[in-house]
Amino acid sequence: MKIQNVADDSFRRYGKVLEGYDFAELLKEMKHTPVPEDVTYVPSVEEMEALPVAKELQNKGYGGLPIEIGYCNGHNKKLNGLEYHRSSEINVAVTDLVLLLGHQQDVERDFTYDTSKVEAFLVPAGTAIEVYATTLHYAPCHVKESGFQCVVVLPRGTNTKLTFEKDSEGEDKFLTAKNKWLIGHEEVTVDIAKSLAYS
Repeated sequence: MKIQNVADDSFRRYGKVLEGYDFAELLKEMKHTPVPEDVTYVPSVEEMEALPVAKELQNKGYGGLPIEIGYCNGHNKKLNGLEYHRSSEINVAVTDLVLLLGHQQDVERDFTYDTSKVEAFLVPAGTAIEVYATTLHYAPCHVKESGFQCVVVLPRGTNTKLTFEKDSEGEDKFLTAKNKWLIGHEEVTVDIAKSLAYS
């Protein structure tokens, strides 16, 4: 598996690079967030949502819908699941990181997915991207041993605890949080560290 770049044309099927935002204060705020040895995700951080860029992201990025701004930090080099939402996700790479992406359209009728179809993309530090709703994704992979840091912007309430009963069959059984469908295996993971090669 080679690592492509989000600036490459091949990324356009999964999302787009965002321009015209000033993320300086947001990146500064991220310096206060922890980078654990595993992966941590926090859906909403008040200090980040109080920054001027938050209103800009809400209006330009989501057409005025309420949003949440949080982060995903840590160390990761495995593919152990893929998730999708009914909405785009905006990521701002604080450090260099690699995203493993696929297409929801490739999920089989029985909700299995062939991971050989996954593609890897480098998101350079300081780069903001929109990941389309039909793009399968999960926690980033670190590029440096110091780990990764990534801002995550989503419609408010996404990835929070379910407050309703869901069906146990079909797509509903993969609904693990609000606006989050997760396809994964709790025992089998794919170690991609040895198969990644920069292009």
